This record gives sequence, C-alpha cells and structure tokens, in this order.
Amino acid sequence: MGIIRLLRGKRYNWYYETTAQAALGNRKLYWPRGKTLGGSSSINAMIYMRGHPSDYDDWAAAGNLGWAWQDVLPIFKLHERQQRGADELHGADGPLHVSDLAQPNPLSRTFVEAGIQAGLPRCEDFNGPSMEGVGLYQVTQREGKRWSAARAFLDPVRHRPNLTILTDCLTSQVRIDNRRATGVRVRERGHERELRARREVILCAGAVNSPQLLMLSGVGPGRHLQDLAIPVVFDLPAVGSNLQDHLDVTTMARESTATSVGVGFGALPRLLRAFAEYRNHGTGMLASNAAEAGGFARTDTHLDRPDVQFHFLPTLLRNHGRDLVWGYGYTLHVCQLRPQSRGRISLASPDAGMAPRIDPAYLSHPKDLGVLRAGLKFARRILASTAWAPFGSCELEPGPGVQADPELDAYIARNAETIYHPVGTCKMGSGADAVVDRCLRVRGIEALRVADASIMPGLIGGNTNAPSMMIGEMASRFIEADAMLSRSVVQPPLVGLVG
Repeated sequence: MGIIRLLRGKRYNWYYETTAQAALGNRKLYWPRGKTLGGSSSINAMIYMRGHPSDYDDWAAAGNLGWAWQDVLPIFKLHERQQRGADELHGADGPLHVSDLAQPNPLSRTFVEAGIQAGLPRCEDFNGPSMEGVGLYQVTQREGKRWSAARAFLDPVRHRPNLTILTDCLTSQVRIDNRRATGVRVRERGHERELRARREVILCAGAVNSPQLLMLSGVGPGRHLQDLAIPVVFDLPAVGSNLQDHLDVTTMARESTATSVGVGFGALPRLLRAFAEYRNHGTGMLASNAAEAGGFARTDTHLDRPDVQFHFLPTLLRNHGRDLVWGYGYTLHVCQLRPQSRGRISLASPDAGMAPRIDPAYLSHPKDLGVLRAGLKFARRILASTAWAPFGSCELEPGPGVQADPELDAYIARNAETIYHPVGTCKMGSGADAVVDRCLRVRGIEALRVADASIMPGLIGGNTNAPSMMIGEMASRFIEADAMLSRSVVQPPLVGLVG
C-alpha cells in the first residue's frame, strides 16, 4: 500500500499534468511518472502483464519484422524468474522476480468470485494460454518487496568498470553533429556539462520525455521547433504524435465489516500491526500492491480479444489516493484497452527543466466513449453480484441514481483518469508517421535510438511495465548486432587523430 504515498509525493515522481481535456469537462489530469532509478517501475502497482499475443502480431503485420509474439515471447521468458516455475510460456531463471501476492485481502478473492458470477471465467494466469477472465494478479516482487527494473537489471552489474551511474542529473539535449548523435548535455547540481558517446546514444526516457528530448535536440516537427527558436536539425513531424493511453474510470462500494483497508476507527492499531508484520515477515497489508485482483473482458462477444481491463483495490481510492476517503470499501477500475483517440507531446518551453505539453486528447475518437461506458456497466454488474452480500456492500459511486447512458457519460467526464500507460510518441515503423525503424534507430539521425514505451506503434492490451523491459532487451540485441557488424568490416587506419 506504500504505492499510494508514491503517487501522492513529488520526491520520486515527476508529477505531470495534462492540458485541459475537452471531453472530460476541461479537466487537467494528473500524470505520475517515475523520477528515480528504474523509472515508473519504481512507483507503479507492480502488476506483471505482457499483453495479448495478437497485439505484437499487429506490430509485425504493420511492417515491424521481428516483433511478432513468437519473437518477443522468448525475451519475456528470459527475463522472468517465475515463482511457480518454468513452462512453455514462463521462465524461472531470469533477473525479474514474478510472484504471487503473499496475502491478498479477502475482498480480492471475493471480487474473483463476483466476476465469475457475472459470467467471466476464472483465470489463474493472465500471461498464460488465455488472459480473458478474472483472477489475482502476479507482481514484480520478491518476498513482499518491490522488484523494479533497476533492481532486476542494474543492481547486478553496478560493479562493472565500464558502467557509470549518474543521479540527480537532468539530460537537457542530445548533441548532434552532422546528423549524428555524439553525446548528451546534462545539468548536474546547477552546472551543465557534456558527455561524449563513442558509438551510440540511447534514449530511455519514456513516452513523455523521449520525444521532449528529441525536440529539444532539434529533431521533431520543424515549424513547432522554429516557434520556440530551436534550430531544426531534422524535420521529423511524427515526434510526439501518436500518444495513446489507457483512460480509466472507477466504481466504488462501501462495506460494513472493515475487511478493507480504510480510514476509520480502529485503523491506527491495525496499521501499527501491519508495520510490524511487514518488517518481520514481508507479508500483510503493507506488502500489497493495492491493485491485487482484476481481469479482462470483451464488451462485444464478436471481438477476437478483450477490450477492457479491471483493477480491483480493497480500499476506497479517489483521485489517485490524493483525496482522503473516510470509511471502508473497495474500488473497481475499468479501462479501455485499445483506444482510437490519439494525442501529442509537444514543448511548452525550450528549457529542459520545464514540463512538456501533454495532450492525450482523451475520448476525441467517437468510438472510445461507448467502449468505456460498456466497461463501466460491466464493472457495476460485477459489484452487484451476490458474492458481496456477506460484507453488507452498497454502491457509493456512480450511485444508484446514475443509470441512463447520458448520466453515465457525464460521470465518466467528471471522473475518468489515467491508469498510467502512455505510449507511442516515438512510433516504430517504416512509414512517414514513424520516428524509429524496427531496430529502434531514429529516422534521419545516425547513432541514436529510442528504447522505451514511446516506440510502441499501438497500445498493448494490458499493463506496460513488462513490455517496456522487453523493448529494452530488444534494443540491446540490435545494438550488439550492429556493433558486431561494424567490427567485422575492415576499418582504414586513423590519420591525424588528436586525443
């Protein structure tokens, strides 16, 4: 449950905000992003999810050879240290710990039974043969503690002499000479300095900051850069476009047994006991990732894969945990998995210290609202199941008086928020709408790649943490292959080299 503190604080969180969203009552939405080693994997809900295999096949079919499900599955398995052991879909020897929840709240198990009553199958493994249904999530934890990308991939190699880790630095620009990346400029404790690259520069700043850095470096929409007096190195209009995110709306219910995690009488002694249990055994309420259970469903039976995802929390959570809710209850999130709305990241200032302009353009495509509304109805049906009867449950939001479609649409406009999965702003592909090629090389610039969720051509049907790690592994293989190729070519002697 410490995740709520991470979402509310600014120490490890960029604490971004979108532009006013026309379809959401002109609200500006809060976008938390990780500001520490491990990025957002260090502040997220730790759910281990790969997405639907067909999503990756779609990437490959769009011209990205080598990115189909059969290509990326071996990498997911290579990374995974699956608590349940290895099989044809899972690995057990990798650096990324994937575990069952140590002690899920009883309400999370009740959610699973309620989902089954609502017509969904039980799913024991969302990364197994079929992801449709309801179940308990697996998490990137070891013995109840977060296992971020930094712990999995960085900590084991910190000792290497060819690795230098700089923290409390802000990358302000990629240095590009004659359309070749030669290094980066960083701000460190009030001073700027340049770090030179012998081979390549790889951006791994995420869907918000990778396009921001490209534009600050003169690579992006030429007219936009000129408006900010940034010299245009390469006019690449696609940089920052194709922004996609999972928009999410919740329904909440109160319960009368205090089984949930809540703010009320008796909460303090319970919290003190939880601290002791977590300290001594790594179990209990504080080992929870909050979103303990969930599932996937189709709002239209003719679809070939689920189009909505549920996240169940055994607590009342409003506004990302930033608003205190008194009492006991539970929250069910539902998000549309494949929105057709497209937004953009652009610069608000030529200063790297200023947040970029984030416009997800939520619900700008007419089909998206209907899918989200159908998902909300499905969520309410789950929370109306008889499985909740022992807890004396009653719906808190949207509330019994909200039933008609226009009323539900108004509720969505007032309450929908991000579920933290922005992607796509440095799109991978071969067309004019792409920023990087299938080997993640930035178009028009030598020795520069992007390796993060921004390269996703389309949003995958699930949480984006594990797929982002897979993208990093793919990038490392492309880099290694190009390095081997360059070493195999006979190089002429260097003349007049000044060092």
